[in-house]
Amino acid sequence: MARLARVSVATASKALNGRKHVSAASRAEVLKAAEVLAYSPNTLARGLVAGRTGMVGLLTSDLEGRLSIPILMGAEDAFGADRTSVLLCDARGDAVREGHHLRTLLSRRVDGLIVVGARPDPRPSIGRDLPVPVVYAYAPSADPDDLSLVTDNVTAGRTAIRHLVEVGRRRIAHITGDPSYGAAQDRARGALDELAEHGLKLAGDRVMFGAWSEAWGRSATGMLLTQRTAVDAIFAGSDQIARGVLDALHGAGLEVPRDVAVLGFDNWEIFTTSSTPPLSSIDMNLETLGRVAAERLMAAFDGRLGSGVEQLPCRLVPRESTTAR
Repeated sequence: MARLARVSVATASKALNGRKHVSAASRAEVLKAAEVLAYSPNTLARGLVAGRTGMVGLLTSDLEGRLSIPILMGAEDAFGADRTSVLLCDARGDAVREGHHLRTLLSRRVDGLIVVGARPDPRPSIGRDLPVPVVYAYAPSADPDDLSLVTDNVTAGRTAIRHLVEVGRRRIAHITGDPSYGAAQDRARGALDELAEHGLKLAGDRVMFGAWSEAWGRSATGMLLTQRTAVDAIFAGSDQIARGVLDALHGAGLEVPRDVAVLGFDNWEIFTTSSTPPLSSIDMNLETLGRVAAERLMAAFDGRLGSGVEQLPCRLVPRESTTAR
């Protein structure tokens, strides 16, 4: 190509890589030669020169892809301008499989790793003596020296209650999932703190912990109604639970949101948009989580990787189950 453009190899390289110190005439000749020769840059060769391969591994234990896919999409969006590809490996919650995937990704000389847990509780670190930077997303590393990005569940719980209060609700119940989940406890704590600031108490006098299922939503709501608990809103710890809540309220002849408003969590559209009425929900902003994880990795490529736990905000997505009059 340099011979065809009548320039040196160094000049051809500078012109192709958009560097300075190349005259406009020489750059034009090089680009013309590249077009004639159908030149395509060799990514591997460029990576060897730059010390990077342009690949990042995303190691997940999320069996269904509910968490990892939006995080992957956010990471790919952020890496787009950096011409970096993301390789997805699913460990299926198996430590042996995770170790195998980790060795495979490192053998492919990935530039960095994003580790996504299956539940938002601390998970074992994959190690600090790795040759590449690592960022944990959704589930934090148990090692405080690792960098972990998580959703702010306490503030999310407060946001849910604040919204229900703003639409005029005062007798609010909270039905949520497995109490062993730190996120369930954090959301409940945020909800109780927000209620206290408004001088309100939880309807039913307790957080109703149970399972992450529609069946539990129906059962818990049935208990509230059977006990004749005065309730005009229910904050559910997941959209699946909220769907069960809606079923129970409809079965009791109550109209949503006229009689009881319902607010879910996760903004899982397979549940929220197909519910009757469409379900208001708290969105964990998982794509944003993936984007920020990618940004932290790109900073780490330049030697700037932090440590500790960084909390990212959730957002309210209001729909008819709380906002219609």
